[in-house]
Amino acid sequence: MDVMREFQIFREAFRRLRAGRALLVPMIVAVALAGCDWIPIPEREAEPPPPVTALEGYYSFPAGDLAFGMSGNVAQVTVTVDPEPYRMGGDLWAKALPYIFLFSEGTRSAFEDHPGLGGVRVRVLHPSGATMSQAILARDEMSQREWREALNIAGQARRDGTERPGLMTRLVHWGEDHTEFEYNPDYISP
Repeated sequence: MDVMREFQIFREAFRRLRAGRALLVPMIVAVALAGCDWIPIPEREAEPPPPVTALEGYYSFPAGDLAFGMSGNVAQVTVTVDPEPYRMGGDLWAKALPYIFLFSEGTRSAFEDHPGLGGVRVRVLHPSGATMSQAILARDEMSQREWREALNIAGQARRDGTERPGLMTRLVHWGEDHTEFEYNPDYISP
């Protein structure tokens, strides 16, 4: 089975799961078969993905630690949160955090600067090391208009989300509509 077909199977399984029409097991099997992340970029197949060191300049996070990696052509950004902001922000903060990184100038610039970058996955880790939430944004998921809207929504959430939690909720909804995401029920209630 070629990589493009595996990706299509995974994406369809995930969309059905979100719609409540499929079981979790087929999605897990599809992920296991894939082995590593690879998002097809037909017109850019010859372009190599960027080295890990190239990713570090695109993101910063003063309220926790960041780690970077690559899996296939997908950048892996791992955010370990400081316990205090998590305690204060709770579920909503843990849900929104991947989208704060994904819908940023850093991600958009990484896509523009590295044609071989197929996507960016952000994993949010609890201080204990457990994954709380994660989301992956494929390179071609959004149009330029959608990117402007995403940057606006995320910017408002970053700036005013503490005082106006509705902005964080709006960011989560936008993120769920434009990414493949997963929340750990041990940390985030459904």
